[in-house]
Amino acid sequence: MSASKQTVEAAGAMPAAAASSSQARTVRVWDPFVRLFHWSLVALFAVAFVTGGQLEWLHIRIGYAIAALVALRIVWGFVGTRHARFSDFVRSPGEIMAYAGKALRVRAPRHLGHNPAGGAMVVALLVMMTGIAATGFAMTTDAFWGSEWVEDLHEGLVYTTIGLIILHVAGVVFSGLEHGENLVKAMITGRKQAP
Repeated sequence: MSASKQTVEAAGAMPAAAASSSQARTVRVWDPFVRLFHWSLVALFAVAFVTGGQLEWLHIRIGYAIAALVALRIVWGFVGTRHARFSDFVRSPGEIMAYAGKALRVRAPRHLGHNPAGGAMVVALLVMMTGIAATGFAMTTDAFWGSEWVEDLHEGLVYTTIGLIILHVAGVVFSGLEHGENLVKAMITGRKQAP
C-alpha cells in the first residue's frame, strides 16, 4: 500500500467505494427547481415581512418576485419531476385526516415525497402566497389605493401564513423525528433515504 493511501485511510477519510454505497442508499427526491423555489421563497417572504411599511419600493419588488416564483411552482406542479407534481401529493380531505390521525399516534407511514399533510400544507401556502401577492398588487392600483379593507386582508393573509409556516416547521420536525430523517437536509441536497 502506498504511503499516500495509508495517510488517507489513517485520517479516517471515507474510501471511494464506501462513499458510492452511501450515495446508493439514498434516492433523489427534490429536483433543483423545487429546492431553489423553497429556499428562495423562505428568504423573500422573510425580507418582505421585515420591509413591509418601511422600504416600500423593496417590499413591492419582492412581492413581484414571490408572485413569479409561485406562478412557476404552479406550472412545475403539472409538468415537473415526479415528486414535484401535484398528482404525487395532493390528497382528499379524508386521506389527509386519516394520515394526521396516524401521525398523532406516531404510526404514520413514511412517504418518499410529501406525505398527505405536507401536501396539504404546500397547497395552503401556495394559495396564501397567491392571495398575499394579489392583495399587495391591488394596493398599488388606482382602484384600491388606500383601501383599508384590502390592506387589512393583505395583513391578515400574511399573519395567517406565518401561522401556517409555524405548523409546517413543526410538521417537518415531528415527521423527521418519527421517521428518523433529516428533512431539512433533504430539501438542501434533494436526497432522502431509499425506501
